[in-house]
Amino acid sequence: MKSLRGQRKNRILVRKDKGKISTGWIKTIAESLLNLQGMQGIEISIYLTDDQVIRELNKNYRGKDKATDVLSFILDEPAGKYHLLGEIVISLDTAERQAKDLGHSLEEEIKRLLVHGFVHLLGYDHELGEEEERVFKQVEEKLIKSL
Repeated sequence: MKSLRGQRKNRILVRKDKGKISTGWIKTIAESLLNLQGMQGIEISIYLTDDQVIRELNKNYRGKDKATDVLSFILDEPAGKYHLLGEIVISLDTAERQAKDLGHSLEEEIKRLLVHGFVHLLGYDHELGEEEERVFKQVEEKLIKSL
């Protein structure tokens, strides 16, 4: 994956199907994550949706016919003036349930899921074994603490 240091600003695209979450707030977090990695000239798409849509995506792309909290789609390719890193999809339905279960705000849960999805876009995968999971969690925790 390329880190286009010394180039132009990043582009963060956010779309949402529902909810009262500020897209500006989401963009700020995503920009902070890119800055923490020293990444410039990057485009990331973030899609806030519901359990029905994320379930269909999970079924089509991962063969798992169930809703999940976050999915990441690594693209890692040039896109005009930017380098397209990928897309992060978050289910607001699942995020709301998890926030309630964990005893924190929906915003905190979305931030946690955004970081989780971003770590996947960086090429880390916690599902590849114990060592990979350990490294993934280290990167994830460092980013969360840095925000």
